[in-house]
Amino acid sequence: MSASLHAYDVIRRRALELVEEHQVDPARDREEARTLVERAVEEYQERALRGQGRRLADPGRMEDRVIRSLADFGPLTGLLARTDVEEIFVEGSRVTYLEAGGRLRAIDEPTTEEENRHVVDRLLAGTDRRLDASNPMVQARVLDGTARLTAVIPPIADRLSVTLRRYALRRETLSSLVELGSLTKAAAGFLSLVMQTRASVLVSGPPGAGKTSLLSAMLAAAPATHCVRCCEEVRELSVPLVHGSFYEARPPAVDGSGEITLRDLVKTVLAMRPDRIVVGEVRGAEAFELTRAVNAGCGFACTVHANSARDALEALVNAALMAGENVEDGIVRRIFATAIDLVVHLDRTVAPRPGTTTVRREVMEILALVPSLHGDFSTQPLFTRSAPGSTLEWTGALPPEGLADRLRRRLPKGVGMAAVLEGSVSLP
Repeated sequence: MSASLHAYDVIRRRALELVEEHQVDPARDREEARTLVERAVEEYQERALRGQGRRLADPGRMEDRVIRSLADFGPLTGLLARTDVEEIFVEGSRVTYLEAGGRLRAIDEPTTEEENRHVVDRLLAGTDRRLDASNPMVQARVLDGTARLTAVIPPIADRLSVTLRRYALRRETLSSLVELGSLTKAAAGFLSLVMQTRASVLVSGPPGAGKTSLLSAMLAAAPATHCVRCCEEVRELSVPLVHGSFYEARPPAVDGSGEITLRDLVKTVLAMRPDRIVVGEVRGAEAFELTRAVNAGCGFACTVHANSARDALEALVNAALMAGENVEDGIVRRIFATAIDLVVHLDRTVAPRPGTTTVRREVMEILALVPSLHGDFSTQPLFTRSAPGSTLEWTGALPPEGLADRLRRRLPKGVGMAAVLEGSVSLP
């Protein structure tokens, strides 16, 4: 440990003792907390004069650093104030962050694992989630809902391991995604038309590909008269809903009671007459409840981690089978084959540029599911992108007749489906 980090650790520990001794809340009584920090610094300097350490060259800077640790978020304080930081990673004593351009950097300020754990606890203080020996893994919305925290501690991890993902402050629309290059105008117009119906859409891609942003933009294009029920493990979607609401799962209490799972939420909203059920990040048994949505006559939209649109369909089937309802693979597959209308797949690539990098989040393909005599997944590509950075192009194919009929009812008089897909007309 360096001399400066040792001094900081000693002073911070002493400041924590004084804060606890005087029962001071640093966040509320910042000036009083600073007084105690100054006292801790003075004590350190006095010991250094007696040969028990190296004197601080800049006591004021040390005071600022310690008060940030006690009253703010320590080494993360500056990062959280920046709008160009997308994700922050903590591995023990090491803190790195991902800039909007895709460049991974390490912070200049050294820190300790103990301090970083203190920051995590402060972030969780305003939530109903906890991180301790009985609950060594946690996911939570923090910072007034502007970020998602995922943290793991020993013995599950070999050290403190944290990812803090910042949400974009702007509300995405299909038009804004066109401007960012994620979609073409034609594809955006088609997806906007799809959202006027109760079509069921699966949004897939690897982590960080922009699945939630696209789903938010699609929901923003849905009619205000549609009743939309959004269920998430940890809420990420932020779309103004005129008719509908958001629901978030709840972990069990200390005694193991009171847990509300994502599957519980989907079961509940099925009884609330939704036009569309939205599930963020389908990963388990909640997928089985979506098979019930088919019989309820409502559409659904969900995101799933996958490497391709075809893989996403298999991932959804596998997740549904995790419910353990003794339903055969073929039955679940047939239900989803008839229920899902579209799969929209995104990918995330990092494009190097001189002196920097740029992250691209792009829709790579839009597949329509077509009827199959065997009850398996049969797909028809509607839009494809040959490679990252290339144009998302219409394949020339039309949606299958069932979906096409529903879409035509929403088209202005005299406008054909091909005109929408080729982008020769603009839809509101």
